[in-house]
Amino acid sequence: MRRWKRTLTAVALATAVVTGTAGWAAGSGQQAVTGPPPGSAAWRADGSLGRALPDPASATPREVAAFFRTLTGDRQRDLARRHPSVVGNLDGAPVALRYEANATALRRDARYAHLAEPGRQILAFDPRGRGQVAEVYGDLARSRHVAVVVPGSDIDAGTYDRPTDPYGTPAGMARQLRAAAQDGARDTAVIAWAGYTTPVGVGVDAATGDLAEAGATRLARLTDGLAALGAPAPAVFCHSYGSVVCGLAAPHLKARDLVVLGSPGMRAGNVADLRTSARVWAAKDPSDWISKVPNVRFLGLGHGTDPADPAFGARPVPAAGAHGHTGYFAPGTESLRTFAAIARGEVR
Repeated sequence: MRRWKRTLTAVALATAVVTGTAGWAAGSGQQAVTGPPPGSAAWRADGSLGRALPDPASATPREVAAFFRTLTGDRQRDLARRHPSVVGNLDGAPVALRYEANATALRRDARYAHLAEPGRQILAFDPRGRGQVAEVYGDLARSRHVAVVVPGSDIDAGTYDRPTDPYGTPAGMARQLRAAAQDGARDTAVIAWAGYTTPVGVGVDAATGDLAEAGATRLARLTDGLAALGAPAPAVFCHSYGSVVCGLAAPHLKARDLVVLGSPGMRAGNVADLRTSARVWAAKDPSDWISKVPNVRFLGLGHGTDPADPAFGARPVPAAGAHGHTGYFAPGTESLRTFAAIARGEVR
């Protein structure tokens, strides 16, 4: 009887996650964008070098990096001009070449042409679905410290940089983190990574792990690409549903630190379950509505233990001054100061 009661309680809590009685609202179902980037068929058919080009679907970032090291600068740029959508999304390809390729691809897409403005460093751009984008702030090739910002729901190529929400979008978070962490012109680079299909609203997609699983594969490949180019292991900052992505990616992430904020859970019972060598940190402000979401997992619904719960075992990040769900990167907050110190590797 006691076991039956526990099961009924879990069912009720899981139902609350989906129906909205615990703070979740309706959202529209999304289909994850997966697989190699647009233009991959033409890339594979290209025989201009007299040898096969690395297959975007199967080549590792290390193999991609090794391939581009065999090419002259002119050969690299020629491939980028002819196959911008492939080169711009190939983890392991030279960073500056990816910027150049993505600028070309963006200028051809009226919806996102503003991302090709001079000075912007677009590390990835995929127009499929709602669009995915990653942008670099700082000198990724030379910085001593690297950070990656992974967003939650309602973020895509059209919404990842909203002037009306300067601290709640990945671009805004990245800018604030770099400004707070910067100690010298080439000290810290931050990647705003809207590189997966996020849930829309906080309905069933946000309560399950399907989109996060697809995103986790892409995020792990990003860190593999950084490692292949000799970049420092990054501190990865994961907001809201982005922390579900990071939890699933954790065993495969080449990261120094894993920081979750406003998390509904990481699909893990504790830090040990993440199977990562990275240091794990967690922040949750008392005013964040995410606290109303039940931390359960049942029949695929919910994301489990709250990472900010001391029993989870993450290192705490003070967040009392970070108001609401998107205030963690607001200037002057203790959470942002701590994030900056983590990004610089100053906190032990």
